[in-house]
Amino acid sequence: MKALVTGATGFIGSSVVGELLNEGADVRVLVRGKSDTRNIDGLEIEKAYGDIRDGESVKKALAGCDTLFHAAAIYSFWLPDSRAFYDVNVEGTKTVLEAALEQGVDKCVYTSSIIAVGFYGADKPANEDVEYNLWDTGDHYSRSKHLAEIEARKFFERGLPVVVVNPAEVIGVRDIKPTPSGQMIIDIVTKRMPGYIDGGLNFVDVEDVARGHILAAQKGKVGGRYILGNENMSIGDYYRLIGDVAGVEPPKIKFPAAMAVMLGYLYQFASGITKKPPVLTAPMVRLGSKYAYYDSSKAVNELGFSQTPLKTTVEKAINWFRENGYISGG
Repeated sequence: MKALVTGATGFIGSSVVGELLNEGADVRVLVRGKSDTRNIDGLEIEKAYGDIRDGESVKKALAGCDTLFHAAAIYSFWLPDSRAFYDVNVEGTKTVLEAALEQGVDKCVYTSSIIAVGFYGADKPANEDVEYNLWDTGDHYSRSKHLAEIEARKFFERGLPVVVVNPAEVIGVRDIKPTPSGQMIIDIVTKRMPGYIDGGLNFVDVEDVARGHILAAQKGKVGGRYILGNENMSIGDYYRLIGDVAGVEPPKIKFPAAMAVMLGYLYQFASGITKKPPVLTAPMVRLGSKYAYYDSSKAVNELGFSQTPLKTTVEKAINWFRENGYISGG
């Protein structure tokens, strides 16, 4: 396999690169000139410089590659300018997939998200067949990922052999940015998280997700969609698990959703002045107050997707954050 990976310097993308190297694949990565490359420094890979919004640079990077892993995206719940979500996550995806179609790749794996699937509650874990239902949250990240998946399906109809994977709430090692899911762990361990609300998520190890990408390329049905998740857990129980692993007291105050939304607006207002990401946003609360539970059995049964115990994953993440200075003390 000769593979091109976009988003290779990021959390999921760098783990995909590692799994590909373990498979003995030849790996080329598309990186921007100013990218933070710490996650891939020292690896035996080829670097191509460009941007997913620049079709010519993507086509050059794809030359000679038979497989594409498109993992590049903005993963955030707040930006000073929300148009960037659509510019990168939607238009960038269209540009990359157009180049892949022109180059005639054998397989394309597109990294979507469970947030593009929809949230259906604790009593009805969602599968790959449900309809997106998060327009009312006002969250630009989820909207952009949903719209990008629509574009991926259009490319499949045009003949691109694309497989979509939908990772759940991904946590684990090498979260250098960190992502919102990693920042949540840091904020709980460092006692910056003021409280929690009713809601739940599906959590999964980044290294399992990376392996799921490789399995999708090897075994995934073209035009298919696979949820890469693991354990469904309420926010309160998840915070307590982090507290137990880290040896700290987790947040105990449970906020009513309406109050938490107002708190999110206050954090957003402050971020508009400081230009620093808020601990909480109103869309984050609206999303977090739902139960985002998922059924990953399709990936398990069709791809052979494996799942690391959640406690083990949390331990790995906290240890990595401590070892790399995101959390002080032992």
